Amino acid sequence: MTTFALVGAGPGLGLATARRFGAAGHTVALIARNAERLEEMTAELARDNIRARGFTADVLDIESLTAALYTAAATLGPIEILQYSPVPRADFMKPVLDTGAGDLDAPLAFSVKGAVTAVNAVLPGMRELGRGTLLFVNGSSAVRPNPKVAGTSIAFAAESAYARMLHDTLAGENVHAAQLIVPGAIRPDAVHSSPEVLAQRLYDIHQQRDGFRHYAEPLPDQPLDNP
Repeated sequence: MTTFALVGAGPGLGLATARRFGAAGHTVALIARNAERLEEMTAELARDNIRARGFTADVLDIESLTAALYTAAATLGPIEILQYSPVPRADFMKPVLDTGAGDLDAPLAFSVKGAVTAVNAVLPGMRELGRGTLLFVNGSSAVRPNPKVAGTSIAFAAESAYARMLHDTLAGENVHAAQLIVPGAIRPDAVHSSPEVLAQRLYDIHQQRDGFRHYAEPLPDQPLDNP
């Protein structure tokens, strides 16, 4: 049995993807800052007969994130799937002309350094397994920069570049890196972007291993590709 590790576990998309991958037979490692929320999610998954455990860590703290992923693998089994989808903080979203160099430190640490830390922690185990999936979830500013949210636009673009390099570099090792772009808000009543629909989409990406960038729904007035 292998483990699905979720960095940025929350009650919406996080819980839905944990439930979907857990239903497929994976153990689930939930990683987030809020220990109480992790306990609630673990209990909810247990009611669905899914083996899950929470590990407290902050993606801005490299040591705590690394330790959480190492402990998860040692406790639950090797990590075959990593989902990196922490929700950016509101203070990352200043307009571009109000954004100074120092304002980019936290967004880049959150989206890039945290992602690199998580991948470096799980990749040796995936190589030992001979397979793995790295899933990155981003908003539309990752592919269409938004001057109203400069910090996340810059950081998501950098995360996208990193993820794409992983896709190209690791394909020959049977480790698939992919990105899911969610253009709009994640809502229970959304046709294409409800937590359950997105969870199934992420599971399909893991199973089908086809291409790098995927879209939950089309961006307005922009043709899509799937390079």
